[in-house]
Amino acid sequence: MEQISVALSTEKPLFVDREQTARFGLIVLATDLTSEGDFYRQLPARDVAVHVARVAYENPTTPENLRKMTPRLAESASLLAATGPLRAVCYSCTAASVVIGDQTVRSAIQLSLPDVPVVTPTHAARQALSAFGVKKLAVLTPYTVATSEPMAHYFRLHGLEIVRFECLGVDDDRDMARISDETIINAAIAADHEDAQALFISCTALPVVGLIGEIEERIGKPVVTSNQASVWAMTRVSGLANHSPQGFGSLFRQALPAQNTS
Repeated sequence: MEQISVALSTEKPLFVDREQTARFGLIVLATDLTSEGDFYRQLPARDVAVHVARVAYENPTTPENLRKMTPRLAESASLLAATGPLRAVCYSCTAASVVIGDQTVRSAIQLSLPDVPVVTPTHAARQALSAFGVKKLAVLTPYTVATSEPMAHYFRLHGLEIVRFECLGVDDDRDMARISDETIINAAIAADHEDAQALFISCTALPVVGLIGEIEERIGKPVVTSNQASVWAMTRVSGLANHSPQGFGSLFRQALPAQNTS
């Protein structure tokens, strides 16, 4: 039998130092079709890596099904531990962060990734709205009314006045990922209210980050979305505070509020 050998070059090193790479963790639903692409679009093109783990989930998108992910979060987070030190990790589900709770999500993930900052889209959105000084808010979700109601309660609980809340009535996150640009833009304009200081567009599955600039121009006020706010918060807690990508709205010109809300 022919012998196979491995020849290592003596002229150049076999390995290079990648320690300067900013590594982020991302936990997405098994059915997620949007988050990974949105994160890479908004993060710097060089020296950044997004390591993704998936968590078991089955539609329809209801509070009950979303809550079932709670005991699975630590296991999904443990799959990211082998990648080496992470700057931050995001649990990419807005509606689940509401029904499970930001702190419960954070605690579950840090069982496997202690000392790593954990971002949820809901907490990131509140930080973003605080950075803009928003007190009165308009909200658009792709969810059903039953799934949207806990989110309305969440924002009210944290001191925001909701002047308009609209939802599209979709109950499968894979279908949310297929909603057309025209539908999203028209729904966003319809969801705005003259008294609202900003518009929050919920759902990490919704393909809206590329439309933020147009919607802001159309309604004349800040637009905050789940994946946009999550990336903004991750860069601000991870040493990339000056990162300001073009085309994703005015949020990236804002600093993280000095007083973080819990």
